[in-house]
Amino acid sequence: MKGKFLLVLHAHLPYIRHPNFDDFMEEHWLFEAINETYIPLLKVFDSLDKKNIDFKLTLSITPPLMEMLVSKNLNKKFLNYMHNLIDLSKKEIEKTKTEDPRKHKMAKYYNKLFNENLKLYLDKFNQNILQGFKEFQEKGYIEMVTCNGTHGFLPTMIEYPAAIRAQIKTGINTYKKYFNEAPNGIWLAECGYFKGLDKYLSEENLKYFFVDSHAFWYSEIPARYNVYRPIITPNNIFAFARDPESSEQIWSADIGYPGDSRYRDFYRDIGFDREYSYIKPYIDKSGIRSNTGIKYYKITDKTLNSNEKDYYDIDESMQAVVQHAKDFVNKKTIQIENMQNFEEEPIIVAPFDAELFGHWWYEGPMFLEKLFEEISKSNLLSTSIPTEIIKSSKKIQILEPAPSTWGKNGYNEVWINDSNDWIYPYLNEMIEKMIKYAKSKSNISKIEERTLNQMARELLLAQSSDWAFIMSTNTTVEYAKNRFQTHVKRFFELEEMIKNKTINEETLSKYEWLDKIFKNMDFRIYRNNEFAI
Repeated sequence: MKGKFLLVLHAHLPYIRHPNFDDFMEEHWLFEAINETYIPLLKVFDSLDKKNIDFKLTLSITPPLMEMLVSKNLNKKFLNYMHNLIDLSKKEIEKTKTEDPRKHKMAKYYNKLFNENLKLYLDKFNQNILQGFKEFQEKGYIEMVTCNGTHGFLPTMIEYPAAIRAQIKTGINTYKKYFNEAPNGIWLAECGYFKGLDKYLSEENLKYFFVDSHAFWYSEIPARYNVYRPIITPNNIFAFARDPESSEQIWSADIGYPGDSRYRDFYRDIGFDREYSYIKPYIDKSGIRSNTGIKYYKITDKTLNSNEKDYYDIDESMQAVVQHAKDFVNKKTIQIENMQNFEEEPIIVAPFDAELFGHWWYEGPMFLEKLFEEISKSNLLSTSIPTEIIKSSKKIQILEPAPSTWGKNGYNEVWINDSNDWIYPYLNEMIEKMIKYAKSKSNISKIEERTLNQMARELLLAQSSDWAFIMSTNTTVEYAKNRFQTHVKRFFELEEMIKNKTINEETLSKYEWLDKIFKNMDFRIYRNNEFAI
C-alpha cells in the first residue's frame, strides 16, 4: 500500500510595522524571512515545476504576515534593506580577496544571490510575494490555508466565545481578501486545541485543521491508527496530527539534519565579526551589532566555540542536502512499510515553521527541492494535501481530540507561565469591553465606529501569541512587553474617549496609521458571545 506525505509549512511573523521610523530592527525579521525563506521557497517551486515534478504541500500564511507582505511602507523598507545588503556584499568581494579563498567564494555567491532575489522580487513577483504563492496554488501544487486572526492563543479565550469567533472570522476574512475565495482549512495558532473548538470551526464551514500528536495520543477514545490517519471530530471537521518522527528527524537539536557539521552556522555573522567602523552602516541604526545575513562559517562541531568554527562551503553543504533528502525518504518509506496492515493508506503529516527552511536552516529550501525529487522516484510514497485525503477517505474514525499544542510538552505551558501570565487579566478585560460595546452600540456616528474598530484592532494585536512566547523563551523580552503594553494603553485610551464622548480625531488617526491592519474591521464581530452548540 502506498502512503502519503503531507508537508505543512506554517509561515508566521507578528505584525511589526513602524512607519514612524525610517528603520526599525524588529522589522528586519520580515526582510530576512522574505530574502531567506519566502523567495527561496518560490524559487524551489518554480524549479520543480520546470522539471515536471508533481509535488504537493500545504502552506499557511497568517493574516498579520499577509498584511505586512502587501504593506507599501514595509515593501519600500525591504528594497532599502536589499540594496544595503547588495552594497555590503560588493564590499565583501573586495575585502575577502586577501582572506581565505573560501570566504571570497562565498562573498561572490552572496552578491549574486542577493541581486537575483531582488530582481525576482521586482520583476517576477512585482513586490507581491502573496501573488507568487497564489500562482502555485492555481497550478495545483500548493493548498493554502488560513490561520486565526493575529495568531492569538485560543485556549486562553475559552470563556469568551466572541473572542474566539473574532480571531477565526478575521483569519477567514483576510484570506478571502487576498486569495478571492474561502479557505478549506485553518492552522490554529500554536496548534492550540481545546474540547469544543471544532464547533467554532464548523460555524465557518472550515473542513480541516491540524493538531499535535498529543491530541490523538491522549484522546478519550484511542486513535485507531495513531497519528497516521486523519480523524473527524464530533462537529464534522477533519483533524490531521503531527508525525513525531518527521519532526525529530528535521527539527531535533540533537539529531536533526540542520545540525550537520557541513551546514552553515546561523550565529557567526559578519555583523559581529567585522571591525565596527566598517560594518556600522550595515547594522542596526542604533549602532547595536546585528546579523547581516552574510555568514562565512559552518557548524563544524556543535561543541566548538563560535571563534573555532571552520569556513563554510556551499558545494560541500549541497552534498549533505542530497544525502539527507535520500535518508529522509528512506525513513518515510520504512514507516509506510511498517503500516501495511492499515485498511486505508497511511498518512505522514510533517508540519514545520516555514522560516526554518532558509532562515534558521540555510540549506532548508534546497533540502525540500531534493526531497520532492526523491519522493517522485518512490514506489511507496507520494505527496498530497488534506483535501485530496478527505476526498479519497472511505472510513473515518470519529474522535474528540485532546487539549494540546505543539509547544513544549504538548500543552499550554509555553504561553501560560510565571513569565507571561500577567498579560491575561488585561486581555480578558479588553474582551469584555469589546463584547459590551458590540452588543450595546447600534446608532453611532462614523467617528465612534472608527474608534471602536480601532479598539478591536488593538485587542487583536495584543492577543498575538508571539508576545507571550517571547517572554517565555527570554529572547527580545523588552520589545514583546512594550508591544503588548502599547496596544493595551491605546485600547483603554480610545475606550475613555468613547465613554466620555470626547473622541480626539487626531489621536485616533495616528493609531489607525500606526496599527494599520485589517482595513475592513467591524467591531460588531464581537457581538455573538454565545457558546457554540
